[in-house]
Amino acid sequence: MERSLIANVKLGERNKLQGFVENIRNKRTMAFLVLRDYSGRIQLTVEKEKYPEIAALVDQLTVESVITVEGEVVENSYVKLGGKEMLPDTMKIESIAEALPISKDAAIDSRMDYRWIDLRSDRNTLIFKAQSEMVGAMRNYLRERGFLEIHTPKLIGTASESGSDVFEVKYFDTKAYLAQSPQFYKQMAMASGFDRIFEVGPVFRAEKSFTNKHTTEFTGFDLEMSYITSFRDVMDMEAELLKAALESVKEKYGEQIKELFGQEVVVPTLPFPEMKLQDVYKELEERYGYTVDESEKNDLTTEAEHLCAKLSMDKFGHEFLFVTDYGPEKRAFYHMRDENGMPLGYDLIWRGTEITTGAQREHRYEQLKAQADEKGLGEDVKFYLEFFRYGCPPHGGFGLGIDRFTMLLLGIPIKEVMFLFRGPNRLTP
Repeated sequence: MERSLIANVKLGERNKLQGFVENIRNKRTMAFLVLRDYSGRIQLTVEKEKYPEIAALVDQLTVESVITVEGEVVENSYVKLGGKEMLPDTMKIESIAEALPISKDAAIDSRMDYRWIDLRSDRNTLIFKAQSEMVGAMRNYLRERGFLEIHTPKLIGTASESGSDVFEVKYFDTKAYLAQSPQFYKQMAMASGFDRIFEVGPVFRAEKSFTNKHTTEFTGFDLEMSYITSFRDVMDMEAELLKAALESVKEKYGEQIKELFGQEVVVPTLPFPEMKLQDVYKELEERYGYTVDESEKNDLTTEAEHLCAKLSMDKFGHEFLFVTDYGPEKRAFYHMRDENGMPLGYDLIWRGTEITTGAQREHRYEQLKAQADEKGLGEDVKFYLEFFRYGCPPHGGFGLGIDRFTMLLLGIPIKEVMFLFRGPNRLTP
């Protein structure tokens, strides 16, 4: 018989269910079990005299043991779990659980040690249901608009993709590095004439950061598109993409997120508001008395980033804020610059945290080579520069951290939104 998910059981019919035993009330003549799978819960009611062989198995069960049961599902208004119960006539024990080593109230690092047990909750399951819905909605949105999904290598031969440290690995008789982003290869796809591509894949950053938003490995959602006229084409695409993602998450899981995390899923209006970096600092000082030294005003400080949440709501009534006009020393060498040397790119701030850096890329070989040389990277990125010697359309794109986006969506630390967190002190499980 084919297995049914608990959420899809058919009343008045025989069903086959499989899952974890969440609760056991083993009485003299009756036994009541709560069975859980990732879709929901159901009560199993066992008449011991009628099914002595099942009663004997119930005596062996422990909480979180895994079983397979078959039987009729009937209505019962006294049952709190949806007003229905299963009356199993067969049971098989798949595995017996030992006493659990952690409780749901344990400290986060203890729960990380036993992450597979920690994930057995409605709250934690919802994290990944919402994340899956979000990524799926973005994939669908882009595929409907002619984007190809590609998969670029994560073992690379150069360590110069960004200013962040990289992980070095032994690669036969030479060295390789774990990719900090798919940036170079996304642009190679533009030079290949693919026009519009995206990728969902792992990203590695060898940074010894111990904040609630940094990790050494995370999942990136990257996009690149050709024949743009401005970096604002990229901004518009990202705004539309995120609106579609949040609409989908709100429709399917908005009420559950509000109930379990206390967070409202807000579907943003279009267009997203935009401010120049210097105007942000000017407004932060005028509105909230926040000042920084002039030497820091070529980038957003962490506190300024946090204050952008309040600024965006107070000024625009919007959770998102595009910030443009960063100094060239704070931007990657491959960002195109205007006639005044200003990089043609942006950061996107959501709920006080930067979630995206995007830009129009420099696609002209000579300008790109000069900008690489200016930062002392000419030889390191020689293979990358080759992509632009044989014709390349104007293009731009961005990278979005899926884990950080989920963290902000639910209002919890990044350790909790990752299936398995990786940080400077965490390599297992």
